[in-house]
Amino acid sequence: MNEDAATQLLAIFIVVAGAWIVGRLRWLGDAPEPDHPRIAGPGGGVCFHDPARVLANAAFYIFIPALLCLTTARLDMATLPWRTLLAYFVPVQVLLFVLYGIHRYRQRSRPAPLPALPTVRTITSIFGNTAQVGIPIVTALYGPEGLGLHVTVMGLHGLTLLSTLTVIVEMDLARARVRDARAPSIAAMALTTLRNTIIHPVVLPLVVGWAWNLSGLPIPGVVEDVLELLSLAVVPVSLVVIGLSLAYYGLASRLAPSFGFVAIKLLLQPAFVLLVAHWGFGLSGLPLSIVVLMGALPVGANALIFAQRYETHEAESATAIVISTFCYAVTLPFWIFVLSRVA
Repeated sequence: MNEDAATQLLAIFIVVAGAWIVGRLRWLGDAPEPDHPRIAGPGGGVCFHDPARVLANAAFYIFIPALLCLTTARLDMATLPWRTLLAYFVPVQVLLFVLYGIHRYRQRSRPAPLPALPTVRTITSIFGNTAQVGIPIVTALYGPEGLGLHVTVMGLHGLTLLSTLTVIVEMDLARARVRDARAPSIAAMALTTLRNTIIHPVVLPLVVGWAWNLSGLPIPGVVEDVLELLSLAVVPVSLVVIGLSLAYYGLASRLAPSFGFVAIKLLLQPAFVLLVAHWGFGLSGLPLSIVVLMGALPVGANALIFAQRYETHEAESATAIVISTFCYAVTLPFWIFVLSRVA
């Protein structure tokens, strides 16, 4: 592996390990015991007032919306490499819906189904670490030209996948409420779902960003500076959330699901992207290398932030992130070798 890439991975592990130590020492406070009072969580749920969840909520409600809004407002639609984008997002979206369908089907056998579980497990299987890992890897391997293409795909990565998964999970939550005997009418539930989908820390900033982009107006300087400043916090805060979550929740009680997510993310997804991009869209050379390596990235921190938001199997997501980042040191050279034969 390239020395710069190895250094970046080591830096990630150090930040996560530091946050884990802080969490184990309880320097940020203790999470209440299960029989202690709870506070209202996002979407009307309940959650313990622990530091990991508070920090995750800060990322989900403040820093990530700023990044999404700024990214969409800055996108130059006229210069986007549409064939490359489609070659990546078509197979990833297909995989998203297939995995969601499988997890949704498996929910049937659960005695107490968790409405958000299929989407949480899906995002943990497909959402890559495009910034902390992707940027230094691509820069080291392909230089400024490769980085420019990577950043273009990365700019739509979170927008596309988070938007799709947000709509799906809100629909699942609405269906769960409909099954409740005390639920309001279907029409009222549809309006609630629509409101929860649009007035959402992922979707609303996208809507605002796209609207501003389409208006053709320049972003006011002070607004751009504020969004830029908040966006800078996404990477470090997300890494700290991973470490704190491991400290407070520990590793997943069953490691099999997490290893399954890792296998899908590091092996199945890049293989499917390679198949569709090369033999379906005719991609080769640098564009093919960029989209395949984008698919081959380890699980990103947004998977844990998403799980925190919907209070569902956070330990599974945190475990998958750590394991996939370790395993990436082995799978990256493998995909570089495959691309040297195909691209």
